[in-house]
Amino acid sequence: MKFAFIIHPTSLADVERYEPGAAGKGRPLIEKIMEWMPAYAAVHVTGVRTPDGRETEGWFVAANYMPEQMLALPRETVYAKILKAIEIGAELGAGIAGLGALTGAVGDAGVTLAARSPIAVTTGNSLTIAAGVKSLLRGAHEMEIDLAGATAVVIGATGSIGSACVELIAPHVAHVVLVARNMTRLRRLHETLAKRLACATSITTDVRAAVRRGDLVLTATTSAQEVIEPADLRVGAVVCELSLPHDVGRRVALERPDVLVTEGGNLRVPGMPRFERVREPGLPFDFGLPPGTALACMSETMVLALENRPEPFTLGRGIDLERVREIDELATRAGFELAGMRAFDKAIGPEQIAQIKAAAGLRRATAV
Repeated sequence: MKFAFIIHPTSLADVERYEPGAAGKGRPLIEKIMEWMPAYAAVHVTGVRTPDGRETEGWFVAANYMPEQMLALPRETVYAKILKAIEIGAELGAGIAGLGALTGAVGDAGVTLAARSPIAVTTGNSLTIAAGVKSLLRGAHEMEIDLAGATAVVIGATGSIGSACVELIAPHVAHVVLVARNMTRLRRLHETLAKRLACATSITTDVRAAVRRGDLVLTATTSAQEVIEPADLRVGAVVCELSLPHDVGRRVALERPDVLVTEGGNLRVPGMPRFERVREPGLPFDFGLPPGTALACMSETMVLALENRPEPFTLGRGIDLERVREIDELATRAGFELAGMRAFDKAIGPEQIAQIKAAAGLRRATAV
């Protein structure tokens, strides 16, 4: 089965990756162009092959709006462009469509889009959750954090991704702090989760206060703005972000060399995957990721295509943890695996980890 995945730029840098001719144009002009720009097939994906010989191909279809436009424009206007992108994928032969970045968060998290779509739709959030928690725990291991005594902070805890991450992180740590903007929703979630979580819990709407407590911080918001201040992070903390647009700004890299920041949703795709521009055949499409790497939400769509399962696997605000575990197992069987750590468009290898740990040690010694 073939697949489609709906994309949109999350920053001006993304716009230039999508359309090199946009370089140098001001943001107001770019946003105005995007308002009338129709959806179009941007990338042809081939070479996805599992170890047991199953293959799929697909297309990334652009529904171009900036994140702020996705959130500010009338919902039906945004839905219309996303649906057109899905229809283009269906016309190309796709049996399932994945919703990328804010296309999977706008409105009711894919429910309305799935009801109107000619093919099955998934947000990809289940595999994003599985990959994100694995990435966070890998970072803790690299930074030699004692999980049994650690405090984890989940920002965006009332969202579909955040709430599931809380449940998966809780068995590994001593305390989880749930953070969200709406205290009413936060209290309701806490009442539901606290009884079954295997660690202490607390809630707050104060992001900065929560971050100051966190040995581990996971961000899963739909904010179009940076939400973490460098000065608030604990020495030697691990920050894993699952959000697109990013919640963690480059100031963290510049001002806090003692903190490990990692993108949580990147997976290596099995086979010899090729991502080529549709309008310029043969030219690779630059996502800002290493070759052969895809976001976990993209990968969920590919896995379902490989499994020949055209179904709405992940939709809406509630996430079924059994589905998270199921798609994780299916992805592993298909040969998808956690990609190397990276942040701010750069790989993080053993040398960089050693430097971060040394900076954390120096900062602790200086504080003493």
